[in-house]
Amino acid sequence: MKDFWKTELTWVVLRAILKLYKLVIRLPDESTPSEIRNNPRFYPYFKDCIGALDGTHVRASIPLNIQGRFCNRKGGTTQNALAAITFDLKFSYVLAGWEGSVHGSHILSDALSRPRGLRIPEGKYYLANAGYGIRNGYITPYHGVRYHLKEFSDQGPENAKELLNLRHSSLRITI
Repeated sequence: MKDFWKTELTWVVLRAILKLYKLVIRLPDESTPSEIRNNPRFYPYFKDCIGALDGTHVRASIPLNIQGRFCNRKGGTTQNALAAITFDLKFSYVLAGWEGSVHGSHILSDALSRPRGLRIPEGKYYLANAGYGIRNGYITPYHGVRYHLKEFSDQGPENAKELLNLRHSSLRITI
């Protein structure tokens, strides 16, 4: 009889989680996000963009025997976390646990290769920073061209590359 209640409770909890699923998880879809569709600065230029991705370092307590791998470039002990979000600020993917010394592009490759990893619909893409390199499924800004919003405070974009970088930065600030 005791096992029956454990099983019944498990199903109750599982059903409750499944009811919350649509509220807390947002998988990317095929439609253009309203944040892009309703803004002439972004539409139609970013009509196939489904969100932004980036990595961050999270402080971690690591056993001494493997601590070296988790030292980041600033000397702290961290783990990497990669996140992809939609423009309405919902997570569409998170991968955490990589050592602090691992480059973000390596973590992204791992996320894309996992059976239940990051999935990018055909013809769609995420915005990413320049550190991720060039690959299908995400767009990085032009290298060697003004990018950050504060760099445009005195003077607006002077050419098409600067304009793309300004708009890329304006959208990617979401993450």
